[in-house]
Formats: sequence, C-alpha cells, structure tokens
Amino acid sequence: MITDTTDETIRYTADVVLFAAGHVLLIERGWPPHQGAWALPGGHVDIGETSLSASVRELEEESGITVPAADFRQVGVWDAPGRDPRGRYVTVAYTATLLAMVQPTAGDDATAARWWPLDALPDLAFDHAEIIAGAYNR
Repeated sequence: MITDTTDETIRYTADVVLFAAGHVLLIERGWPPHQGAWALPGGHVDIGETSLSASVRELEEESGITVPAADFRQVGVWDAPGRDPRGRYVTVAYTATLLAMVQPTAGDDATAARWWPLDALPDLAFDHAEIIAGAYNR
C-alpha cells in the first residue's frame, strides 16, 4: 500500500443548528460556492478563536440572533473529503434550542435568514442536511 504524504491545507469552520418550535434557522448564501442556496449559519474559525466561539459569532453575524455559548452542545465533526468544492474543509457543528422563534435579520455574507419547518426543508448547500439530521437525532 502506498501512502500519500503530501501536506494538505485544511480549513477549519463551525456551523450552527438552531432549533425552535419545530423549525430550524437557515441562511441564504450570498457568495459562491452555492450562492443563493440555503445553508446553516456558520463560517471560518478565526485565528485564536475556538469553534464554539466562532459558532456564537457567526450565528450573530449572519442572523442577528445571539445565543450564549453555554447554551450550545457540540453535535460532531464533519470532515469528508469533497464536502466543500473549495477544498478540504472540516467543520464542528453545534446545536441549541430556543423556547420560541426569534425574528432573524440577515447580515454578513447571508442575503436572507429565516426559520424553516423541519418537515419542509429546501435543498441545502454542502452536507448541511446531514448535519441537521445529526443534531435532530441527538
């Protein structure tokens, strides 16, 4: 067996699965890849930042909704090669549940943000349907 020892650039991201009243919060992507598609709020983990703090920040930046870090639970890590057309991306997904839906306000690289019923989700970017299922089944 031959092993490829070439270094690979891996980008570190965080995604948020926010539930409320049988719905999940999604954002419409304003940039490629998957521009115009619905996705979970999330993005790159900045230098010196944990994936948890990136989740809190990205949720607030993309939806205007603030959830304390203590309310998040880690769902898991998604790292399949090819999950992102830009290259190798590894994401840590977090989930939280609100008692009621809060009106989102799209910001940062989201062109829209809205609550979707769990039984009527649109086609999602990346592997976000799998991440939602993982959070829901936790």
